[in-house]
Amino acid sequence: MQRIRLAPPFLISDMHSQHPHLLLYFHLHLPLHDSIFWVVSFFFFFPNPQMGRKKNEPKRTVCSIPLIFLSAFLVSCGLIYALVVLRAPLSESELLPLVEDSKACCRGVENLELWGDVVKWGSDFKLNTSQECCNACKSTCTVNDNGPCLCDTWVFCANPHNCGSKFGECWLKKQKDSLAPEQINAEGEVVSWTSGLIFGKGEGIIGLETEFGTLRVKLFPDCAPHSVAYILELLQLQLCVGCQFFRAESIGQSWDSKGNHLKNAAFGPPFALIQGTLEAQGGEGTIFKKIPIEDCPTIRRGSVAWVGSGPEFFISLANHWEWKKEFTVFGSVLPEDMHIAEKISTLPTKSDVWKNVNVTLLKKPVPLMLRRIDKGHENFNTKANSA
Repeated sequence: MQRIRLAPPFLISDMHSQHPHLLLYFHLHLPLHDSIFWVVSFFFFFPNPQMGRKKNEPKRTVCSIPLIFLSAFLVSCGLIYALVVLRAPLSESELLPLVEDSKACCRGVENLELWGDVVKWGSDFKLNTSQECCNACKSTCTVNDNGPCLCDTWVFCANPHNCGSKFGECWLKKQKDSLAPEQINAEGEVVSWTSGLIFGKGEGIIGLETEFGTLRVKLFPDCAPHSVAYILELLQLQLCVGCQFFRAESIGQSWDSKGNHLKNAAFGPPFALIQGTLEAQGGEGTIFKKIPIEDCPTIRRGSVAWVGSGPEFFISLANHWEWKKEFTVFGSVLPEDMHIAEKISTLPTKSDVWKNVNVTLLKKPVPLMLRRIDKGHENFNTKANSA
């Protein structure tokens, strides 16, 4: 999305008659003082050119002129008040997230029944879809905004043939350990349930531990349930032999420190990312299976996403509005830890070419290990930050 350039006054007047919605666009994309100037200029000096004065219209008297300016002034003040007080200007980078947040995810894993302490009995609570059941669990998160959700697990009987009288039952549950959810393994039996996890504020955070510090990642089980299930399996391992970062590309001269693309700059290389693999090698008990494509939002600074179906993944150092929505995003690095990713992106590299694309690979890959991050232990990077 490009910002509209400052238009000449006569274009503002034309826009009022032909494209009134563009005035709102000016408000969103121009600095505040420029917005006020154009609003005032529009109402005072630039009448609609298509609304010419009638030939038999009487001339304004001397007394009517002050009244006209007074009326225009009051109208302008009202508009300026609405622009300044009621609606603060949004930056370009803030516009897209507001749109995407309105389409919240609510996905689960079919043929899976998760256990847990019952918060709401499904035998007394029937809904039409798994999405409704998921949203019912999410609604318990608003009871206490600063703590965990009352429900972190939802289980829905979605198969009308296999569920029978239980079809539509929505069970809301609470895990003893949300990073190690209890699962019912019924060998040889058909599982008719669809289950999902919900992580409240401060929950569902894991760490990618490196020698340069630990990147804390908030997982998105409601958007990428299969991806998160795999990450939680890796989390149970003592080691993750083979898990590492091997590609590093800084923001270069194309993005600013907040990840916003600079005007007229190239989109890479470098491509503002660090890339690695999350696959334990050496027969440690977790066998990687291709992960289905799940929610693919716009890649933003901090996004943690799969390359294809995994196990290779990347962490974005910038907002990549130019990329197609084709990468499953299963988490996001906490903003205060992005300096660690940026540090890795500046390590010594060597050039390579992948399918006619110039890339830079780390001369020495950076091993990583997955670790738990419990609520109340958010400051363990302090020592690394001050070093």
